[in-house]
Amino acid sequence: MWTHDQLVALLDERAVVMDGAMGTQLYEQGFGFDHSLDELCISQPLAVRRVHRDYVASGAHIITTNSFGANRLRLGGEQPDVAGINAAAVKIARDAASDRPPHNRPLVAASVGPLGQPLAPVGRIQPVEASSVFREQLSALVDADPDLIVFETFSDLEELLLAIAELRSLKDDAAFMAFATFTEEGKTLLGHKPEEVARSLLNAGAAAAGANCSVGPQGMDEVFERMCRVRGARLALVPNAGLPRVVDGRLHYVNSPDYFADWALEATRRGVRAIGGCCGTTPEHIARAVQAVGIRGPTPLPDVKGKALNVVLVEERNDEPSNESPREQLADWAESDFERKIAAGEFVVSVELDPPRGVNAERLVRGAVACRLAGVDAINIADSPLATARMSPLALAVLIRQQVDIEIILHVSCRDRNLLGLLSETMGSHALGVKHLLCVTGDPPSVGDYPGTHAVFEVDSIGLLGVLNGLNAGRSANGKPRKHPTNFRLSCAVNPTADDLELEIERFHRKQEAGAHYALTQPIYDPVILDKFIEKARPKIPLLVGILPLRNARHANFIHHEVPGMTIPERIRTRMVNAGENGPVEGVTIAREFLNEIRPMSAGVYLMPPFNKFEMAIDVLSGT
Repeated sequence: MWTHDQLVALLDERAVVMDGAMGTQLYEQGFGFDHSLDELCISQPLAVRRVHRDYVASGAHIITTNSFGANRLRLGGEQPDVAGINAAAVKIARDAASDRPPHNRPLVAASVGPLGQPLAPVGRIQPVEASSVFREQLSALVDADPDLIVFETFSDLEELLLAIAELRSLKDDAAFMAFATFTEEGKTLLGHKPEEVARSLLNAGAAAAGANCSVGPQGMDEVFERMCRVRGARLALVPNAGLPRVVDGRLHYVNSPDYFADWALEATRRGVRAIGGCCGTTPEHIARAVQAVGIRGPTPLPDVKGKALNVVLVEERNDEPSNESPREQLADWAESDFERKIAAGEFVVSVELDPPRGVNAERLVRGAVACRLAGVDAINIADSPLATARMSPLALAVLIRQQVDIEIILHVSCRDRNLLGLLSETMGSHALGVKHLLCVTGDPPSVGDYPGTHAVFEVDSIGLLGVLNGLNAGRSANGKPRKHPTNFRLSCAVNPTADDLELEIERFHRKQEAGAHYALTQPIYDPVILDKFIEKARPKIPLLVGILPLRNARHANFIHHEVPGMTIPERIRTRMVNAGENGPVEGVTIAREFLNEIRPMSAGVYLMPPFNKFEMAIDVLSGT
C-alpha cells in the first residue's frame, strides 16, 4: 500500500481524476439493487471487471474496488465471506488496471462504505461492534494490498472516524481519502457541517477529505466553499450525475458528460485536488473529465471567510434535562382529560382501534365516537400490527379527531421507516396535534401478508424513545441544538408474560431512562402475573394494563399456543370452551372481572377488542 506521504505528494503534484459509479454500471448490466453487488466479485467477476476495464480505458487515475458494502452487516447471512469478497474485489481491480502500461497504470483504491445501520444511541449498533465490523473488512482489504483506501458515502462523522481509527490501528501510515455525504441543505443527514467534517477527517490522517454522492455537481458548491474554511485542506469532490428519472421502470441520469467535464475543469481550477463521479456517472463522464482536467498543478483554495470552526451560533436555551417526574411533566403539558387524569393519578381508559385494510374508515370513526360517549379517555391506533398493510395510523388519527374530541395514542413502528422517515412522520404528527406516541420496534414482515418485504429496523423502540426525548429537550438526533423543542408525550410497551422476564424488565428500565412517560402492557389474563411483575420491575412510570377480550375457545387457544410471549391460564381457556356459542359474552365477563381486580394495581387499562369489535370494549366498561 501507498503511504500517507506518497498520496499527499501525488495530490500536491497534480489534480487527480477518480473513476465513476460502480453500482449504476452493474445495474445497467441487469443486476438489481436488491442483490448484493459486492458479492458479484465472487459470483460474477467478469461483470465487475468489465466495469473496471471501461474506467481504465477512460483514463481514470484511480479506480475504486467493488467492496463498498462488503462488511458483515450489509452482506447479511449467517457467515458472509467478508475476507473472500474483499480480496476478490482488490484482485479484479488490480487485474483491470494492468490493461494500461506500468508508467500510466491507475491506482487501485479499496472502497469502504458505512455499515448500513445507525450507531447507538440513534440505532442499535454499539461503537465496539461497529469497530469490529470495520476491522474485519479492513483487515481483508489491507491483506489484499490495494494502493489506498477510500471511505465514502458516510452520513455519520462519528462512524467514519471509527472506521478510520481501525485502519490506522492496522496500518498507521496507510494512504486514504475520506468522503461524507451531504444533503441539499449542505449538512450531513445527522447535521454535521462541511467544515467540521473536513477538519476532523484531515486531523484523523486523511490525505484528502471531501464529499460524495447525494447531490449533483452544482449541489457540491456550498459544501466546497464551507470546506475551504479549513486552511491548507486537500479537498476532493465526487458528485452524482444529477438526479435520476425513471424510464420504463429503470433509473436514468440526465447529467451529460460534457456538463460533467465542464464542472470538473472548474472544480480543479478552484483548488479541488481530486474529482470523480458517483451515482449515474459513466466511463464517458470520466473520459471527458480526464480530457478537460489534463495535467494541472494544484491551485490554492479560495480564501473563504466564515465563522470560526469551534463556534456554533444557536438561540440560547436551557437544554438541561428536566428533574420532573413523568407524571409532573404530563401535568405541565395537560391539554386533555386523559393527560389531566393520568397526571392526577386517576384511572384512565384507552381502547385500541386498528386502521382499516382499505380506505374506508367510517366505521372506526363511529367506533371512536361510541367509545368517547362510553367514557373512554384515549384511542390507541396501531401501526400496521402483525405487519399487515393498513391505512396510515396518522391518517386515521386525523379523521377521528375531526369528529370527536378524544386523545389519540399513535403507535410508531420502527419496522417500516428509517430514521429520516421516523423523524418526518413524528414531526408531522406533532404539527397535526397528535403528540402521544407509543414507540414500538414492530413485528417482522415475515409474519404479515407481504412476507417478502424487507424491514428497516434502523432503530428499535429504545432508540426511537431517545431520539424523540432529545427533540423534547431541544436536541436533534445527532445531539445538536434545535431552535424549537417538541413536547411529545412518550409511551412504551412492556410484556409481563415474556419468556425471558429478566431481559424484558431490563429493556423496560432502559425505555424509562430513554424518556417514556407511561407504559402499556401486552394483554394479561392473570392478576398474579401482574402483581409479580410490578414487584419485580418496580415501574417508575404509570402502567396501563392490556386487556384483550376473548371471542371463543379457538381464539383463546390461538393466543396461548401460537402468539409468542402471551399466556392464558388453563382455567380461562376452560371457561371459554364451556361457553360454547356464548364465547363473546364470556370473554367480556372475564375481561370485566380482570379489570376490577387490577384496578388498584394500575394507572389505567388498555383495551384491545379483537377484530376492531369496539362494542366489546364498551361492554367491558359497562359493568365496572
